[in-house]
Amino acid sequence: MATDKKSDAVIPKTTEFEFMGPIGGFLMIFSLPITVYYLYFACQPTSCSALQIPSFSTSVSDYIDSSAILIFLAWMLFQAVLYVMPIGYEVKGMPLRNGERLTYKINAFYAFLVSVAFFGGAVYFNYPVSMLYDKYLHLATTSIIFSFVVSTLLYIKAKLGPQSALCSRANSGYFFYDFFMGHELNPRIGNKFDLKYFCELRPGLIGWVLLNFAMIAKAYEKSGSVSAGIILVSVFQAWYVMDGLWHEPAILSTMDILHDGFGFMLVFGDLAWVPFTYSIQARYLVDYPTELSNLSIVFIIAMKVIGYIIFRASNSQKDAFRKNPNDPKLKHLQSIPTRTGSRLLVSGWWGMVRHPNYLGDILMAISWSLPCGTGSVLPWFYPIYFTILLIHREMRDSHQCKQKYGKDWDEYCRRVKYRIIPFVY
Repeated sequence: MATDKKSDAVIPKTTEFEFMGPIGGFLMIFSLPITVYYLYFACQPTSCSALQIPSFSTSVSDYIDSSAILIFLAWMLFQAVLYVMPIGYEVKGMPLRNGERLTYKINAFYAFLVSVAFFGGAVYFNYPVSMLYDKYLHLATTSIIFSFVVSTLLYIKAKLGPQSALCSRANSGYFFYDFFMGHELNPRIGNKFDLKYFCELRPGLIGWVLLNFAMIAKAYEKSGSVSAGIILVSVFQAWYVMDGLWHEPAILSTMDILHDGFGFMLVFGDLAWVPFTYSIQARYLVDYPTELSNLSIVFIIAMKVIGYIIFRASNSQKDAFRKNPNDPKLKHLQSIPTRTGSRLLVSGWWGMVRHPNYLGDILMAISWSLPCGTGSVLPWFYPIYFTILLIHREMRDSHQCKQKYGKDWDEYCRRVKYRIIPFVY
């Protein structure tokens, strides 16, 4: 594996820490996998409650399964092949610290379509896709082990590679912190296969959708029918993933790609956390189908649509402004200049709050759990966790912008007072 760099500039030592520093990094490395296991064992067909301590299995065979390992590895290889296929187009990413702009392959939406087509073919030819429900714990364990292995290799690669390739946020010299945050910024295999970019969009996100579809198959297998709730959840989440993949180039300006290194935080998050915690609603509805009135269904759909409109419209407005601030279609928007030469929007969606896209995300997250009802808090894990994540991310972003823009950021905050929720926060 190699990372193509044009500069040998020295990356400064990390002096400002996140996630409570080295101790926090150590705790996160082990607490995140435990959380995945907790959610699985706490929500079983016989009981799904956060008020009792779950009984964890002590049998190795409940965690390790050869067929699950083969399924996972075949899935990773399948997505890697789709990534390198001569389909789609290439774009330049945002300028890096040294001014270089990396090239990225844009074809994740096609990978999604091919993956869903293969899944549909498996259903058509009577392949037991519901086995993904039966082997859920085995697949989760495989993804966790794979995440540890990949993160270790990435850390070794960073140590053996050029100093200029390191991530300024994870160059502290503390093993657990750098391992967790990602010691190298943009690790690649050769010049084209960007590991962080590949994992960010493909195996976990698309796998999450297919896990949900497998839950629908399992629900039908168990009862001979499928509840409206599990259909809503699966369609909503597939819609969310499809939207992200359709707007794939937009991810190149996100914090994950631009500033975070590729270490355990993102590796585990992409490959284990996303598919095996975000699918908890669909898994819950397999065993606890809920009856929804027509009015409830309309309300849930309305919340999803409103959240999506806020999310997509605000993101599109931001992306359009970044690409061409002088676009005549954007002339009605007000902005303020900054010392970096860029401008900050202070009207439109971005004049209401500093992160309207986060508000839309939260509304959509709630709509995903509403079909589960209130019988257990565990299916509500995602909106609770995601709201906390977005608040923390907003704080990280605000701190970074303060360093980047200085007094201009203070003026921006004076003009746009609320962070995520108008008149509340």
